[in-house]
Amino acid sequence: MKLSQLPKTMTKGKKRVGRGYGSGKGGHTVSRGQKGQKSRGKVKLMFEGTKARKSLIRRLPMLRGKSKLLTRTPKPLLVKLTALEKLANQSQVTTNSLIKAGIVKQKTALKKGIKILGEGKLTKKLTVLLPVSLSAKAKIEKIGGTVGKPSIVETIRN
Repeated sequence: MKLSQLPKTMTKGKKRVGRGYGSGKGGHTVSRGQKGQKSRGKVKLMFEGTKARKSLIRRLPMLRGKSKLLTRTPKPLLVKLTALEKLANQSQVTTNSLIKAGIVKQKTALKKGIKILGEGKLTKKLTVLLPVSLSAKAKIEKIGGTVGKPSIVETIRN
């Protein structure tokens, strides 16, 4: 093998700034300018100085009360028993079946989750695999349907 036939794998290394004049980019100020905070080290992204009057925190709107720092989980979509009449008899009630039936929209159902309330009448035997209120559970079981434990995915969504 000849020297001219060797594969070209040369990569030029990064200039090491501030390692003396011989490094190519060294010396006194090392391209950082002369004085000031940026010449001495890194400045955090959101740093606005130690001023308190015009800081970002002071510019944000204030929330009242003790719960201003708590994160709120979204409340689930509430579906009445009368809406479940659209489903076929002896079918399972899951998030996907409610989306296919057009009872709930996919985007909001997957984001918030679903809970079934016992408002209205139900005439079909259904197997419900979603979170259910106590009154809805009583009405479903009275007709002959069953209320199973919600799957792990359904409970995480709620």
